[in-house]
Amino acid sequence: METNSTDQFFKDKVLGHPSGLFVLFFTEMWERFSYYGMRAILVIFLTGVITGDNPGWSWSTEAALSLLGTYAMLVYLTPLIGGWLADNKIGYRMAVVIGALLMTLGHASMAIETPTFLYIGIALLILGNGFFKPNMTSIISKMYEGHDEKKDGAYNIFYMGVNAGAFLGIMLCGWVGEKVGWSYGFGLAGIFMLLGMLQFYFAQPLFGNIGDKPAQKVKGVEKVSEVSDDTTSSEKLNPFLSIDYLLIAVFTVSALIFIINDPLSKIGQIQTLNFDIAGMSDSLFFALLAAVTFVILLLIRIPRYSRIERDRMIAFSIFCIFTIFFWAAFEQAAGSLPLYTRDYTNRILEGGAATTFKVIDLIVTIVPLGIITYVLMSLFRKTFNRIGLSNIILGFSFLIVWAIVIYKLYIEFQSTNTEVPITWFAILNSLFIIIFAPLFTKWWDSKYNPPASVKYGLGLIIMAIGFGFLAFATRNVPLGADAAKLSMVWLVLAYLFHTLGELCLSPMGLSYLSKLVPARMVAFMFGVYYLAIAIGNKMAHYVGGDIEKITEESGLSHFFLIFTIVPVVLGLVSFALHPLLKKLMHGVR
Repeated sequence: METNSTDQFFKDKVLGHPSGLFVLFFTEMWERFSYYGMRAILVIFLTGVITGDNPGWSWSTEAALSLLGTYAMLVYLTPLIGGWLADNKIGYRMAVVIGALLMTLGHASMAIETPTFLYIGIALLILGNGFFKPNMTSIISKMYEGHDEKKDGAYNIFYMGVNAGAFLGIMLCGWVGEKVGWSYGFGLAGIFMLLGMLQFYFAQPLFGNIGDKPAQKVKGVEKVSEVSDDTTSSEKLNPFLSIDYLLIAVFTVSALIFIINDPLSKIGQIQTLNFDIAGMSDSLFFALLAAVTFVILLLIRIPRYSRIERDRMIAFSIFCIFTIFFWAAFEQAAGSLPLYTRDYTNRILEGGAATTFKVIDLIVTIVPLGIITYVLMSLFRKTFNRIGLSNIILGFSFLIVWAIVIYKLYIEFQSTNTEVPITWFAILNSLFIIIFAPLFTKWWDSKYNPPASVKYGLGLIIMAIGFGFLAFATRNVPLGADAAKLSMVWLVLAYLFHTLGELCLSPMGLSYLSKLVPARMVAFMFGVYYLAIAIGNKMAHYVGGDIEKITEESGLSHFFLIFTIVPVVLGLVSFALHPLLKKLMHGVR
């Protein structure tokens, strides 16, 4: 009988799943709380006027979004290093604790509100995220070994924690940052990251040996195991050649120059190499060099695999291209859309409209928080005897949340008129995911489940419709106008369609990675997929930084038309590629 059976984790169940899953649920929830809470106020703070009761730093939009883009890009690249360290050196659980501690220090640094501490804080957040992000799901995977039929439900619960954290973080850090003070908003993100780390650390007894520091591997034995498990007689290994390493080196150096130089040039007017080529700045030149080099690397490496592997990896690479452009548009939600909300949306409500909004805000705040609190109480009943201190810390966290929520609602209901916070609209994404995700899950599980190319096409086109609403709403805004009073309805519709597009496309990436890529190559293609998301995030804010320039030269409507037309065209291309992609996937659905 196997001594390391995972059956032990299913003895104390909460809502049909191991209690350890819900420890991970709340740990991830606080991490997402801190990430999305900080991100919700960063650009508004940096670009805010330097006068008034709650002054910002009056950065240019281009500079603020350049910093955000570099941060968002590195957030998706450092997990590749953190995952390797956890797998081979320190273990999953220690990686999570280290990551949470680094992120706590990062948020604390940002709360000091000086440029030096801002950069230190962002650097710590990037490093901490690298340790934290990849290893939570690794612990779940290990916990459910031998219980594959339960995995889908486990990941659904876990990702509800992701969305709950995003919802609460944006709502509370956003409100506190806007209404009380920016440093309090950044500091609040750090407080809950610290409490989440402590709650996880003191819950270690629930996880047994899962996530411990890995034992030393015997190289010879592992080599035989890898070949015998993952390689059949029809497959061939594809070792890295000198040309591969050369291309990787050129790509890495070029990408790093671009990643570092872009914010340096826009924030501090510091040019790394200070040259122009054919009208391109050094930042843009190295960005293009990195992109071309990576494409050449794929073109050289992929054909060297066996036919079926080659075809499936080509299919996955095509999906990664669509992924880049999807996130380049979708991530406007963190950059240009908050600025549009602040400057061009009528957020002042009076009379019945103000009352209606307050009631809606009350419902969308209290109901999700009440459901999460119920889950918390269920966890307490099952685990308090084993991890009492962890539960006390978690309970204290929720007391703070409820106190802030009650104070927020009290203040809002006291005022006759209401100014809707800029960050309030960002919670709609998480809210719509919670509402619509079960419907999409039923769709994917039905006989009407569309093929991959159709899902990608639908995701791009549906998201584009959201930007189409904004393009239509801003059609009459004069050239160069820096303010307008447009209806909030357009923003709500935009976030709704962006979320529906996300539900079509976003979950597909890792799913098709596991289906199309042989096990021995998952690490390489996982890196490619995360690189695609990272590029999409950087591209989003690189283009978004030009919102003022485009508004002045062509009009605000033209800015949103970019994110309407390009995704629609790519969505139609995805539909058209269906016969080819179906052939390349060799039976994988």
